[in-house]
Amino acid sequence: MRRVTAVTAAAAVLALTATACGGDGGSSDNAGKGEIAGTVTYWDTSNDAEKGTYKKIAEDFEKKHPKVDVKYVHVNFGDANQKFKNAAGGNSGAPDVMRTEVAWVADFANLGYLAPLDGTPALDDAGDYLKTAAGSTRFKGKTYAVPQVTDTLGLFYNKKMLKEAGVGVPGSFDELKKSAKKIKSKTGKTGLYLRGDDPYWFLPYLYGEGGDLVDPTAKKVTVDDAPGAKAFARMKDLVDSGAAVTDSSDGQENGLKAFQDGDVAMIVDGPWDIAGAQQGKEFKDDKDNLGVAPVPAGSKAAGSPQGGWNLSVYAGTKNMRTAQEFAKYMSSAEVQQRTTEELSLLPTRESVYDKPSVRGNKMVEFFKPAVDEAVQRPWIAEGNSLFEPVRGQMDAVLTGGRSPEEAADKVGDDFRKLLKDQDYK
Repeated sequence: MRRVTAVTAAAAVLALTATACGGDGGSSDNAGKGEIAGTVTYWDTSNDAEKGTYKKIAEDFEKKHPKVDVKYVHVNFGDANQKFKNAAGGNSGAPDVMRTEVAWVADFANLGYLAPLDGTPALDDAGDYLKTAAGSTRFKGKTYAVPQVTDTLGLFYNKKMLKEAGVGVPGSFDELKKSAKKIKSKTGKTGLYLRGDDPYWFLPYLYGEGGDLVDPTAKKVTVDDAPGAKAFARMKDLVDSGAAVTDSSDGQENGLKAFQDGDVAMIVDGPWDIAGAQQGKEFKDDKDNLGVAPVPAGSKAAGSPQGGWNLSVYAGTKNMRTAQEFAKYMSSAEVQQRTTEELSLLPTRESVYDKPSVRGNKMVEFFKPAVDEAVQRPWIAEGNSLFEPVRGQMDAVLTGGRSPEEAADKVGDDFRKLLKDQDYK
């Protein structure tokens, strides 16, 4: 049995620059029919709790196809976007297949870095995919990825802590603020860890006030309308009131640890952190202590963004057929059922939800309806770039350096600069 070659993210780009990915010389002509073979380099952007499972899944592909060598490379999510652009843009070192965040697909496709998958082995049983998940794979009428995992945000809460404080699960941010006072009084703990470092976590506050980043149909920037300022103000108020604690340095790691250790009662998070949360001392021996509920509502509604991960094939791969088959396998019903059973991740295939082991998963029971109602993000090439202006203003507002109104106006101005070639107003 051939073992997967695991490489660190830092070394991967350097190691792969000597040859084009998939180009070990063997079986370079795999575009037609016949047995697949050769090397496929796979960049996996899953988190620490997930990567072990995905590495084993890649090894299982080798068992099914003994003439294929999968070079598994774990790449940190925060570095992956730019690493891929550098490698693909330089035509050296890009992976054959990459696990791409949903907002990256349109951007990479627009740059010409992704291979269209329509009519290829990669796009297997396309009608089985959730419509919301499939939407993020298309750009200008073509399909540039296959959906692997779908998700959205929910409110993780410590059942015992809420019970000790005598409060229920908050349905709105106003309720959360009130509950946090009782939590602090009864337990000495903080109500919520607020992610202030990642603009994805700004979206529930924005949607909750009835707003959005842009309107692609009308080609209009909307983030600086009234809901945008209200969203910033809501986040600021939660922190200033003591209902929430935040950290602009590494909210992902610090927030999860605070929740695991019982320093906070609640955190807004997604299915990818279920396994990680259950490893914490508050939940390790009592997994039922972890509760999940919808993201609290703002003054207008409750709203959470559609997220997830797709699998894309590099346009410059020299082992196209094998890369397509690998993407097909990694997005198959078999693999999706396995990742739900082992990691509680949400499948992108309708058929997988009919499996008893998936249907009975407690986290799937909540998150599937939430995903069905998730707010669609704008699948435009500049969609991922819109997050950076928001990031800077979140920090400015939460540290008191800028008012919510000023922050919303600044984000709107930055958006119009980013979208000037698209004539956004």
